[in-house]
Amino acid sequence: MTANDGPMISIDSTARVEDGAVIGEGTSIGPYCLIGPHVVIGNNCRLVAHVHVAAQTTIGDDCTIYPFVSLGTPPQSLSYRGELTRLQIGQGCTMREQVTMNAGSVAGGGITRVGDRGYFMNCSHVGHDCIVGNDVVFATSATLGGHSEVGDFAFIGGLSAVHQFTRVGAQVMIGGLSGVRSDVIPYALASGHYAALTGLNIVGMKRRKFSRERLAAVRSFYQELFHGPGVFLERLEKVRPLGTTDPAIAEILSFIEAGKNRELCQPIKDGRKSR
Repeated sequence: MTANDGPMISIDSTARVEDGAVIGEGTSIGPYCLIGPHVVIGNNCRLVAHVHVAAQTTIGDDCTIYPFVSLGTPPQSLSYRGELTRLQIGQGCTMREQVTMNAGSVAGGGITRVGDRGYFMNCSHVGHDCIVGNDVVFATSATLGGHSEVGDFAFIGGLSAVHQFTRVGAQVMIGGLSGVRSDVIPYALASGHYAALTGLNIVGMKRRKFSRERLAAVRSFYQELFHGPGVFLERLEKVRPLGTTDPAIAEILSFIEAGKNRELCQPIKDGRKSR
């Protein structure tokens, strides 16, 4: 183990920290934690007890990790052959009991990335090669399949699952008990057994200081894109010039253009998804 000079590092006598691990200043490692030799833990972190950290996992400063969390364990992929891969976690994250985050796979680039200030409730999971943004909230048992992407300020509801290779945009709110198998545009609300769009996350947008004018502009764009006349591709072409009128609209259009693995999540009309 390598320790930096500075505030005291606290390591319980029952914890096992292997040679080569780097522990930051002011960090405490609680009872029965297991820290692998390639792990780097930042300053002022708190591993409460029974935390397992493996692979090439880096944890940013000021993270709090509760009992029975497992970080950097091998990707749950049939292609995995024991390679040493990475998990990168940002600063100020909280991981409650039994959270799991897998390291990346060689086929997926070898790294799973989690941003800053995420709050991961008990039993939530981040699969291999996922990219998770800043300030996210994963409710109890929220699950990401491998290669998924989640944008900043997204909320994934309890007992919801995001299918592998699926994207969830920034400031999206996914309702509880939802199966997300198609890409959800930024700023949207989505829910349902197989998640469908149910509107815009107006509460989240207000929290991000959207003015009334901006809210009205994005609402109008959303209505025209998803509920206007004609088929979706025709409506998309019609609203494309609106990307110059508001950054949020431009972000949504860019998200749609970047899609490649999954279809776009749509509202339900007359018992079926809009097209």
